[in-house]
Amino acid sequence: MSEPIEERNDCLDDCVSRLAWFFTGAAIGATVAILYAPKSGKDTRKYISRRAQQGKQAVADTGKDIAGASKEMFDRGRKLVDEAADLLDHARKLVKG
Repeated sequence: MSEPIEERNDCLDDCVSRLAWFFTGAAIGATVAILYAPKSGKDTRKYISRRAQQGKQAVADTGKDIAGASKEMFDRGRKLVDEAADLLDHARKLVKG
């Protein structure tokens, strides 16, 4: 029974490794493309700075979205636990008569 889990872990590791290599290659390719672009150094630096700021903003926005979704899920989970506790107390009262 443990063998299929190991196979899944190996497959997952392989997929993560391939994805990491893909993003590494994409980053290297983008860097080379920017460095060899037919623009002046000043224009290229402005472009890189502007794109870095956009990336920073995108990461910040995504972080806020994730934090908001996590808080919402936590609150829903807490509500479910509270409701389950209320049901359990009600059931105990019914059993005791």
